[in-house]
Amino acid sequence: MRERNKLLLLIALFLAAYFIPFGHPRVSKAILEGFFMLQEYVQEHVLFCLVPALFIAGAISYFLSQRAVLKYFGGEAKQWAAYLVGSVSGAVLAVCSCTVLPLFGGIYKRGAGLGPAIAFLYSGPAINILAIVLTARVLGWELGVARVVGAVIFALVIGFLMAFIFRKEEKERLESSRKLAAELPEEKRTPSQTLSYFLVLIFILVFAAWGKPEGSEGFWLAVYQVKWYLAAGLLIILGLMIWRWFDKDEVLSWMDASWFFTKQIIPLLFVGVLAAGFLLGRPGFDNGIIPSEWIAAVVGGNSLQANLLASLTGALMYFATLTEVPILQGLIGSGMGKGPALALLLAGPTLSLPSILVIIRIIGAKKGLTYAGLVVVMSTLSGWLYGMFF
Repeated sequence: MRERNKLLLLIALFLAAYFIPFGHPRVSKAILEGFFMLQEYVQEHVLFCLVPALFIAGAISYFLSQRAVLKYFGGEAKQWAAYLVGSVSGAVLAVCSCTVLPLFGGIYKRGAGLGPAIAFLYSGPAINILAIVLTARVLGWELGVARVVGAVIFALVIGFLMAFIFRKEEKERLESSRKLAAELPEEKRTPSQTLSYFLVLIFILVFAAWGKPEGSEGFWLAVYQVKWYLAAGLLIILGLMIWRWFDKDEVLSWMDASWFFTKQIIPLLFVGVLAAGFLLGRPGFDNGIIPSEWIAAVVGGNSLQANLLASLTGALMYFATLTEVPILQGLIGSGMGKGPALALLLAGPTLSLPSILVIIRIIGAKKGLTYAGLVVVMSTLSGWLYGMFF
C-alpha cells in the first residue's frame, strides 16, 4: 500500500510539473501567494499559538491521568457533562482551527470518547468570546447571536452524530483504553496539583494568542496591553511547578510526547496552508488561483447553492482567529447574503484545508471526512434557514 501511494505521488508530481503553466501570471502569483500565506502563518501563529498548544497536548498525553479522561470524557462518563464541557470549551480557548488540533489529539489519544472530543474540536475555535463580541459589533447582533447559538448546538449535535455513526469502532477503542488504564500506576501528584498545572498551561496559551481588538478602550484591549506580562508571570509559575512537582525523566517524557504531536501535525499543516494560499489566497488578497470575485458573485441571495458554496469556501480557507469578521464585512459589502455569511461563520473558523488533513491523520479518513461533511451540511442548512428569516 505504501509503495503504491509513493508511486501515485510521483505520478502526480510528474503530471503537475509537466502540465501546470507556471509562466501564466495567475499561476505564478498563486504559487507565490501560497508561500506568503505560509510565512504569515508561521510569523503570527506558530510561536505563540501552536507551540504552546503542542506542549499542552504533550502534557495531556503524558501527565493527565487516563483514568480521569475516561471518567469525565470516556464511555463511562456522564454523557451530558462530557458533551457540555466539550461544547463550551471555546469560551476559554481563543484558538483557531489549527491550534486546537494538538489539544484534540491529546485528549482523544488519552481515551476520550469520540463524541465529546469532537464537540471540543468544533467549539474550540467557534465559541471564542472575543470573536462573538466582534461579530455582533461589526456585523450586527443578529449574526452575533446566531453564531454563538449555532456553534453550541453544532458542537453538541455533531458530537452526538459522530459518536452514533462510529459507535461500534468507539466501543472497541474505549474498551481497550479502560483495560490499559487499569494497569497504570497511581498518579504522583494530587488532583489539585494536576489541575493547577494544566490551568497555567492553558492561560499561557490564552494570553499568548490574545489578539488586538478593534477600538481604543475596553476590557479586551486592556488585557491585550498587559498580555506579555501575564504570560511571563505564568511562565515563572510554570517553571516553579516543574521544579517542585516533576522529576527529570517526567520532563523528558513530556518533551517526547510534545515532539510526537509536532511530527504528526506540523508537516501537514504547512502543506495545507500552502495549498489554501494557492487556491484561495490570503484573506484580503485576490492572488489565489480561484478569483475572489467568482466566489462573491455566487454567494449573493439565499439559495442552497450560495450557502453550500459559502460553507465549502469556509471549510477550505484558513482563517486566523478574528480575521473572519473583517473578511465577511467586505464580502457582505460586495453583495453576500446574510444566510451565506452565517454559513461561512459556522464552517470557516472551525475547519480549513490544513486542519482537515491533520484530523484525518488523527482519527482516520472515514471519521475525518464525515466530520468535515457534517460541518458543511449543517452550516449550509443553518445559513439557508437564517437567510429565510433575516
